[in-house]
Amino acid sequence: MHTRLWLVCLPLALSACGFLEYIAKPIDQQALIHKIESKSPDSAEFKQYLADNNYTPSTFPITQWNLDELIYCALFFHPNLDLARAQWHAAETAQATAGARPLPTLSGNYGKSDNANDDISPYTYGLSIDIPVVTANKRSIRIENAQHLSESAKLEVAQTAWNLRAQVATTYYELQFNQAQLRALAQELAYRQNIVAMYQKRQDLGLASKVELSHAKLLLQSTNTDLNTQQQNKVVLTAKLASNLGLPLSLVQQMTFSDAPSAENIIANANPSLVTNAQSTALLNRLDLRIALERYALAEGKLKLEIAKQYPDITVSPSYTYEFGSQVWSLGLSSLMSILNKNKYAIAEANQLREVEAAQFESLQSRVISETHAARAKLTQTQQALTDYKRLYTLQQDNTNRMQRLFAGGEIDRLELTMAKLEDLMSQKSLALANFQLYTSINNLENTLQHPLNERVIQPNAFNAVHKD
Repeated sequence: MHTRLWLVCLPLALSACGFLEYIAKPIDQQALIHKIESKSPDSAEFKQYLADNNYTPSTFPITQWNLDELIYCALFFHPNLDLARAQWHAAETAQATAGARPLPTLSGNYGKSDNANDDISPYTYGLSIDIPVVTANKRSIRIENAQHLSESAKLEVAQTAWNLRAQVATTYYELQFNQAQLRALAQELAYRQNIVAMYQKRQDLGLASKVELSHAKLLLQSTNTDLNTQQQNKVVLTAKLASNLGLPLSLVQQMTFSDAPSAENIIANANPSLVTNAQSTALLNRLDLRIALERYALAEGKLKLEIAKQYPDITVSPSYTYEFGSQVWSLGLSSLMSILNKNKYAIAEANQLREVEAAQFESLQSRVISETHAARAKLTQTQQALTDYKRLYTLQQDNTNRMQRLFAGGEIDRLELTMAKLEDLMSQKSLALANFQLYTSINNLENTLQHPLNERVIQPNAFNAVHKD
């Protein structure tokens, strides 16, 4: 009865002493599925998030989604950021573990002899305490290493946020180009249907050959195929955007996207120093470089720790023993004999790992410089290409207007006018492609610098430490 009572009371006593109990937390897959499906940009939490980022109440509901608002969606809803934050918080918690001091060890013993020597007492008792003493400032070095890990994890949060921004921007510009292609292909399809109809009439009257009609039908079929391909591509791009935003596809399909600002206006409103001093901007802003610096600092910290381990930790062991009627007090010292090899193998390994981190940083920095030069050159090239295509498009429009006047004067027939309009449309498609390539170059340069070219709603420091609250 007493044993049962003791077993019942022991957990209560331990709980009263402040011991934590294990609480199971199984993953509820159905609840997670419901959480994912219930995400909505119309939620009060997301509206409050936008309000905290300088959006006014008159903004809601959002009927035209631009790039900045889509980026905010990704920063709020995407689970990758929740994962990065959780890893950061885990690294922060590890700092407390790194700073914990080693606890003393309490040990005791009890014995009884057969009293064959007629001792004063047949009993023996012993109690000792082992007190570890950390030498050579190892605890401070471990704390410093944990701080570098925490800072690296914090920078990973910002890196994840910027990666989401880059993915959303890329898909947004692809969707914009897709819409331009769909409009152009729909118009081209109408023109080619008219051309086929005109050739059919001419062939029926013996004024056109079957070869001309067949060629026109083949071009019509090719245009129709291109249109279907782009319609399918729109579905794929919308699904890709939904994945980048962390929202259900059904909600993203209901969104209406506003037209992107002119690529030339983005460049015109850009901070000139960002482009002029692109290399220094990239070297100062790139999060992967800052993470690499933290990894190098961590490697240095590990080397410092291995060097400190040359000096062994000491355990002080005061003890008391009652032995067959005699009382004995003693003080013991113990330590590893690391002084024999002076930890030279671990030090050599840590030193080599530091060299590896230094080489990786140098390689990364060199790659960043090369990427910056390539991104600037690509931007200049696409700017020139757009200028050339705009000039050609202007000439084509002049030609189309001239053909329109000739048709009005009865000097050319409808087929020639339709062909001229088709040429104008082809020039327009080339101009749309040049615009898309310039958007892509701008996005590529911004990703290389990890800094927006102009100060829109989202500021650069929004990607340094991202929180929902």
